Amino acid sequence: MPFALLGLSPALADAARARGYVQPTAVQVAAIPAVLAGHDVLASAQTGSGKTAAFALPLLQRIEARTGRETPASHAPHAPRSARTPVQVLVLVPTRELAAQVGDTVQALAQHLTSKVKVIAVFGGVSINPQMMSLRGGADVVVATPGRLLDLVEHNALQLGSLATLVLDEADRLLDAGFADELARVIALLPAKRQNLLFSATFPSAVQALASALLVAPVRIDVPPVATEAPLIEQHAVEVDASRRTQLLRHMIQAGGWARVLVFVATQYTGNTVASKLRGLGLSARPFHGDLSQGARTHVLDDFKCGRLQVVVATDVAARGLDITDLPVVVNYDLPRSAVDHTHRIGRTGRAGASGLAVSFICADVAGSEAHFRLIEKRQGQRVPRERIAGFEPAAAAMPAAALGGVKGKRKSKKDKLREAAAAAAVDASG
Repeated sequence: MPFALLGLSPALADAARARGYVQPTAVQVAAIPAVLAGHDVLASAQTGSGKTAAFALPLLQRIEARTGRETPASHAPHAPRSARTPVQVLVLVPTRELAAQVGDTVQALAQHLTSKVKVIAVFGGVSINPQMMSLRGGADVVVATPGRLLDLVEHNALQLGSLATLVLDEADRLLDAGFADELARVIALLPAKRQNLLFSATFPSAVQALASALLVAPVRIDVPPVATEAPLIEQHAVEVDASRRTQLLRHMIQAGGWARVLVFVATQYTGNTVASKLRGLGLSARPFHGDLSQGARTHVLDDFKCGRLQVVVATDVAARGLDITDLPVVVNYDLPRSAVDHTHRIGRTGRAGASGLAVSFICADVAGSEAHFRLIEKRQGQRVPRERIAGFEPAAAAMPAAALGGVKGKRKSKKDKLREAAAAAAVDASG
């Protein structure tokens, strides 16, 4: 189906093709007409499905139509703007990297329009002053993390009273990352009459409650993962004692000739420690987590993408939204909290038709490790044979899950309960 048949202008259809979309993806086919018609949208779509373009293309078209700033083709592109432009579209995202990525995509699509559309991405971890300067004169589209957006509002750097559309991108991650309170504060600043678009890879109860409170007669879109993508990621589960994981990791990197590897850990402390130990073992490695400044995180990603850095040891802040071209290997140094997190972690490899390798360490001397991975296997519907590497065989037999009082994932943790309570507070505030 050509993009033009979805109702897009020729300029925006050209913009989609320039971004590599020869034909609309499933989420674009469903979302673009609904957004153009002004409907609220509730969409389930995985990373890499083209969802940013699915909401950006129609919203850019609506911005031109709403403001009456269409410029005849004979005029010069990017006509001059008025002194102050109210924010018309607000896109909220959970991470700094995703804010920058979405902002770049929207800006690239907007370049094909005949009149200038101002797109600004704002996020924490960097000085607020340049962002305040960039917002002088207003902006048509603001892509933001919730905390930094509220900081800018408090500094009177932007106003949201004329907002036409709110987009919640990766809504499940917004709530999971503890943004429920900030989200409620942002929603309280918005006009009651607006279009709401909610995109989420999963729909736990907190997201369902948020959708019920925000959306009015939404168009529901469900785009399941493409079945042919799963076999492109070859999974391995390696049994090893917890204390020998770092040595095993170095051995596998060297023996496998892995040029780049993304290693997932459970905590920032572990990320710093493992990266430091790998450097001591002769590998170029750096940590990546939320406690680093945005400048440091950007530097790590740039070095990793261009091959100057071989190993990045990351928390789940890197599990979604990062598009690293041709990443060959992902390693679960620590097992993920849930099967959903496992899917997003290993989804950093095997992208865009390429093959990938995902390795998970199963610690025989850690209570519940084996049982927890079995739960992940059950949820993903795939059995991964256990392996042992010569010279790194575990000394201890697998500890039973009972030693931990149960397997995480079968019942809610205290942190999960707090997150749901915060989400409920956000819903109450929005109502």
